[in-house]
Amino acid sequence: MAVWVLFGVLGGAVALLVTVLLRRGGSRTEDAEGLRIEERARLQASQDRVSYNAFAVHNAPPNQSDAYRRR
Repeated sequence: MAVWVLFGVLGGAVALLVTVLLRRGGSRTEDAEGLRIEERARLQASQDRVSYNAFAVHNAPPNQSDAYRRR
């Protein structure tokens, strides 16, 4: 009996997920302003990946904002 309840709950969850995913569709940005916003966000993310990678962060010289003391 408990197995059937479990299968029922899992089946309902799968049906709900399929319904949600099918209703979303391929809602991509269609207008020019939305495309510009997406392009700016993509370029900013690319610049952030370069600026904040492990090599850049750990091998950069200290600056005024760093808590840096010479020993």
